[in-house]
Amino acid sequence: MPDVSETIDTPDGAIEFDHRPTTDQSFENALAKARNGTRLTVDDAVELFTTGTDRGGIDHRRKEQVLEAADRRRAEVVGDEVTFVANLNNNVTTACNTGCLFCNFKDRSEQFRSEYQEDHGGFTKTPSESREIVRDALDRGIYEVCSVSGLHPALALDGEHREMLEASDRGDLNYRSPEEYEKDPATYCEQLNAMNAGGVHVHSMTPEEAYHARRGTDWSYEEVFSRLQDAGLDSVPGTAAEILVDEVRDVICPGKIRTDEWLEAMEAAASVGLDMTSTMMYGHVENERHRALHLKRIRDLQDRTGAITEFVPLSFVHEETPLYERGMVESGATVDEDELLIAVSRLFLDNIDHIQASWVKYGDTQGLKMLTCGADDFMGTILSEEITKRAGGDYGEFRSFQEYTDMITAIGRTPVERSTDYEQRRVIDPDADVLGPQLGPRADGTPLVD
Repeated sequence: MPDVSETIDTPDGAIEFDHRPTTDQSFENALAKARNGTRLTVDDAVELFTTGTDRGGIDHRRKEQVLEAADRRRAEVVGDEVTFVANLNNNVTTACNTGCLFCNFKDRSEQFRSEYQEDHGGFTKTPSESREIVRDALDRGIYEVCSVSGLHPALALDGEHREMLEASDRGDLNYRSPEEYEKDPATYCEQLNAMNAGGVHVHSMTPEEAYHARRGTDWSYEEVFSRLQDAGLDSVPGTAAEILVDEVRDVICPGKIRTDEWLEAMEAAASVGLDMTSTMMYGHVENERHRALHLKRIRDLQDRTGAITEFVPLSFVHEETPLYERGMVESGATVDEDELLIAVSRLFLDNIDHIQASWVKYGDTQGLKMLTCGADDFMGTILSEEITKRAGGDYGEFRSFQEYTDMITAIGRTPVERSTDYEQRRVIDPDADVLGPQLGPRADGTPLVD
């Protein structure tokens, strides 16, 4: 990761951040507070992330002290269980023109129009295609379908919203009629209704997608999420958060919603009774104070709502992204930074029980190491995973129950199948002859794949 404590170089010149990773206190004081369970401040988090602002680089002795404190806290909060969910990723479309510099999942929406004749390598699914994919995965035993998609200009919330967009003469709504595209993505509500098959849990509609689903209206986020809930939405992924500090968002995703609107949308989702997750995408242009401020905003949101089930750190995969191609970053986070991000998240987020380690981002070996740094959840089976792969990620797209059980027991922990909200849990017997999901609506214990 580049040194961005002072400035970050961009093609348009250097940008100087107002927030810098400096404090007036000591690492030892921050570590003592972390060990005794005192609620940490932003300055405390900066000290722990940097292993002390009194010296440059990561001090490995101090780092191990932070990891030990986090692992101890994990054991106190959730014990030795390592959870995972049987799930499917069904992303509806890669069409998007938001222009985020950290992303290579999305494709310019103009390439999806009927008049565009060249192969763009992206996809859009109809509701019937989404339903078929989910039904097939239900037969395999999944509990959850997760769907996070590009902001296709033809997507509207529902039929009423489409009529309003079609009638509008505003040119700033990022809307085009479905007839202009090679394939119609229909509406958000139609897609959710299609995926809401056979009792599966539908985890979808980020704050950014909710913003797209209310453009051109005076509807509140509560109104939008209520309609989505009626269509089959069960919980909301707290992605599109990236770093919840606007000076960072101005660099990496200037076309996205601001921090306050992301928080407003999440509070609205909670107010209508939807559970939600939370994330941080780190290791690009941000510094340790930005990370600490992000954690503070997540913790404050949980204080207000109590609706966040887990926190998911997402290490930036830099290859094949505009940030890397434009020379704005040279790499992603280091292993030390990854481990400290998990650990400090566990210590700082005293109101969120579950911290996830992403084997998609970290790989198997490092993912298991994260389970000794404060994490207690190991993602899901994700029968499809396009986002990290399209950004240049190296790791797999599927994880079987047998693999989960073998890896988790190898580090002396207990494998547990869970529901999305962690309310349903099943301890897995590693000596069972056949290992497969049992919590899904059609799960019968057989493996997800042959």
